[in-house]
Amino acid sequence: MNIGFSQPFVGENSTQVNSEFAIKGFHLDLRIQVMTPQALREFADELSALGMNTLVMEWEGTYPYKSHATIANEFSYTEAEISDFIAYCENLKINVIPLQQSLGHVEYILRNQRYTELKEDRKDISQLCPMEVEANRALFSDLFSELAATHNSDYIHIGGDETYLLGHCEKCKAKVEKVGKSKLFVDHMKLITELVIAAGKKPVMWADIILKHPESASELPKETIFIDWNYGWRINHFGDVPGLQEKGFTFWGSPSIRSHPDNWYVTDWTTHFKNQKEFIPYGREAGYKGMVMTSWSTTGVYGFTWDVNYDVIDMEQVRNTYPMSGFRILIASYAEALNQEEPVNPEAFVLRYGKERFGLLSQEAEVMRDFIFAKPELVKNGAPERSENVAEMQRYFNDIRVRINKVKPKKNVEEFEHFKLMADLRMHYLDFKKVEEQYNSEDFSISKSALLVKDLDKVLKDAKKLNKRFFKLNKGFLYDSELHEQNELRVQPVRVLRKRLAKIK
Repeated sequence: MNIGFSQPFVGENSTQVNSEFAIKGFHLDLRIQVMTPQALREFADELSALGMNTLVMEWEGTYPYKSHATIANEFSYTEAEISDFIAYCENLKINVIPLQQSLGHVEYILRNQRYTELKEDRKDISQLCPMEVEANRALFSDLFSELAATHNSDYIHIGGDETYLLGHCEKCKAKVEKVGKSKLFVDHMKLITELVIAAGKKPVMWADIILKHPESASELPKETIFIDWNYGWRINHFGDVPGLQEKGFTFWGSPSIRSHPDNWYVTDWTTHFKNQKEFIPYGREAGYKGMVMTSWSTTGVYGFTWDVNYDVIDMEQVRNTYPMSGFRILIASYAEALNQEEPVNPEAFVLRYGKERFGLLSQEAEVMRDFIFAKPELVKNGAPERSENVAEMQRYFNDIRVRINKVKPKKNVEEFEHFKLMADLRMHYLDFKKVEEQYNSEDFSISKSALLVKDLDKVLKDAKKLNKRFFKLNKGFLYDSELHEQNELRVQPVRVLRKRLAKIK
């Protein structure tokens, strides 16, 4: 099986240097879009060929904890699959760092009644209550012990980002009023870091919250490594990085190749390339010891189906990105940015990649460039972000879609097919949004329902073809059941609107 990650590419004309980054890594988000074991191995092969030495694995519900088997989801790996993959990576000289969220982004834990006492809020189950000290100690002592036994890395990543409920419950609120949010956060993360250190590892954590609330940072162990994640914002977006460096803390950096507002229908390629061009050289200058590229399958925000007392029946991610199988070009660009002193030139890189990777002629490579750097506009609350209306968005992008579909690569054809599918998915999205726009207009009346139903039937017919292509292109990269689920979720809003219009009873 070839899933498209088998032939390394670093530009022939790049200037190779001994990177100052001791950690040259990639973060795999397995919250949704769980990769098959074979896909994981092929991806590790690719990273190794591109000169990377670290994989941060956000296993989430795919990790088969023995002491907390309740956490595992339907896509969880077996113990053998985990250990075999880690051994495979180590043979490639890739260090596998486990990431276990320890405060926020723990819906996958708190959805289970076993952990009810740990909730910061009955309804918003994104966060643990840091005041449940002994219960937290018991849980994470178990989890870190298992991770430390499985992973030979010197590090465990403890998450700690986007803890928006700090000070929310009555106990936490009282502590914040007395000693402040920084102390509340640091006391909990100090407990977590000490558990990691006791397990013989060094703690790594996302830096956004400690940068926002740095007052008690000095109380954290100096072994703690902070990761400044910056996806294209101004430098020191979250707070004063040099201030924490002066206190003796080590920093790594994290750009991103998939993040907000990316979804199935739009990728902000321009921002992601610019992020690499600017943030990686900045990381060198700022003395960051490592760089770990993130690639988010979703936002980490969920919608829920509840029973009484907010018992969770099921949860569904709010945003879905196109699978990572379609983003090799950004991974190759990242590798080049790590291996040359001068900033990556996005346009020049894309043109060269098109010629060297796909065997394109100059004119064809320019068509690919135009697709990559097309405006990443979405429809928000029924209105285009910048365009006058959806029809204007359709006219703009359809020309790009037609041209990219005419390009015939001479090699690595399957990889290029992802671009064509992305383009067609975007037009599919815009076709639906056009119907939705008409449905929500002041001119809409019941008499127009039949015409809109016909338009939606065309969209649904198109969806069947797109779903088959999506499944075929990503088969083996993701599990079959996941691909079916992704297809169903993509079609869901179309079917819901059609039922409303057709008055199906």
